[in-house]
Amino acid sequence: MAVKTIITEPNKILRQVSKPVAMVSESEQKLMDDMLDTMYAAKGIGLAAIQIGIPKRVIVMDISKDQDKNEPMYFVNPIIKNKNIEKSIYEEGCLSVPGQFAEVERPSKCEVEYLDYHGQKKILKAEGLLATCIQHEMDHLEGILFIDYLSKLKKSMIIKKLSKLKNNEDRVVL
Repeated sequence: MAVKTIITEPNKILRQVSKPVAMVSESEQKLMDDMLDTMYAAKGIGLAAIQIGIPKRVIVMDISKDQDKNEPMYFVNPIIKNKNIEKSIYEEGCLSVPGQFAEVERPSKCEVEYLDYHGQKKILKAEGLLATCIQHEMDHLEGILFIDYLSKLKKSMIIKKLSKLKNNEDRVVL
């Protein structure tokens, strides 16, 4: 298992639509293991494969609060079957949009059909943080970031800030 580099905005890779996985094989399981290691190392609660440059419809998540007891979740080819009309607002952040947070309104509940780590078909009824997280990660599969839900001004300010940080990565401070 390995920790991969997380791609940050602005980067056109993050705007790609991910491709479905034909079947869950050992290579997809290794990908999910690497994604989980990467997510834990970055102190995140969710990661889509596109965030490490792999345009496959694969997501890993762990919203458990206890750092000593991980509860990883694996989603291959997830599809939202039902979304609640009722909305909820969470302050979201993203490993691909480091250091930036904003309130985003999403359906408070959803039902997701997916393949698990072993390729078994599952249905998950999610609400609260779990529903928000799965919708956030599924947006990545469509090339959508949480900042796309913000006003043009807020979004452009965040992208400008991130661009400056990227341009300064090569600078050495002595």
